[in-house]
Amino acid sequence: MTLDPHSPRTPQNTTDPAGIRPDDTAAAAADNPGPHPWRRYVALGDSFTEGIGDPLPDGGHRGWADRVAEVLAAQVEDFAYANLAVRGKLIGQIVADQIEPALALHPDLITFSAGGNDVIRPGTDPDAVAQQFEDAVVRLRGQGATVVVFTAIDTEFTPVFRGIRGKVAIYNENIRAIADRYDCVVADQWGLKEVQDMRFFDDDRLHYNALGHHEVARMVLRALNVPNDLQPMQPQALPLMNWRAAREKDLVWARSYLMPWVLRRLRHQSSGDHVVAKRPEPLPVVTLAPGPDPTGPDARRPHGTEV
Repeated sequence: MTLDPHSPRTPQNTTDPAGIRPDDTAAAAADNPGPHPWRRYVALGDSFTEGIGDPLPDGGHRGWADRVAEVLAAQVEDFAYANLAVRGKLIGQIVADQIEPALALHPDLITFSAGGNDVIRPGTDPDAVAQQFEDAVVRLRGQGATVVVFTAIDTEFTPVFRGIRGKVAIYNENIRAIADRYDCVVADQWGLKEVQDMRFFDDDRLHYNALGHHEVARMVLRALNVPNDLQPMQPQALPLMNWRAAREKDLVWARSYLMPWVLRRLRHQSSGDHVVAKRPEPLPVVTLAPGPDPTGPDARRPHGTEV
C-alpha cells in the first residue's frame, strides 16, 4: 500500500464503525506545504524500532526510525520526532506502556511495530496477538494520524526461525487485514527480499545491522511515497568458511546470544527491563553520524539510486 504524501490517510466517514474521529492536528496536515504533510512523528515498538543492531559511537542506537525521521525532517520545517520503543517488549507491554503516551504527544504520523517477540515464542497464538494489535490500531487511528504498520520478515532464509515461517505468515495476513480495515499504511518486510540475507543482520542473528536498518528505512519511505535520495547498499562478500569453522561460529553464537535469551525466558526477565525510551518527547531532528559498520567499509558502496 502506498500513500500520496499530500493526502494523509485520514478517514473522512464520521460514521466509521471503528469510531475514528480525526482531530484538527491531523486534518490540518494536508494543508502543510512541502514534500510530505507530517510534522510530528512518534515511533512505537520493541528492539526493531529502538534500533538495536545499529550502534552509535556514544553507545546509543540509530535504527530505521531515526533514519526515516532524518529524511522527513530535512524536507519540512518544524518537524519533531519521538521514539518510545523499548527492546524486548511484548505486544501487551507496548500497548500498556506506549499507546497513551504516544497519543498524548498528538502525532500526525505513527509507526507501530509490535507482536514479533510474541510470535517467536513457542506456544503463542498469532491470531490472539493480532487481536491485541487490532485493538491498539483502533486507538492509534482515533485522532486521525497516519499509522504505518509492519509485516514480519520472511524467515525462510534463516535456519534459526525457519520453523515458525507458517506462524509468521498467519500473523502477517492478520496485519494486512487490520491495515485494510483501518486504512493504515503497510510497510512490507515479508516482501523485502534485499534483507533476506544474514549479511544484513547483527551478530545475534535476530536484529538488523546498519545495512538492514537502512533498507527498512528505504522501505518505509517508499510506503509513505516520500521522495528521498537514500541509496541501496551492497554488503561485503562473506569469507569462505569450512565446516569446522562454521560450527565453531555457531557455538559462539549459541553461547553469546541463544543461551542468554533462554535464561531470560526461564527467569521471566527481558532485555528491556530497566530500559527507558531513548526519545520520549518530540524533539527536532539532526542528521546523526552513522555508527561503526559491522560488515566493513565495502558495505556502504551504493549500487543504485532511489528517488
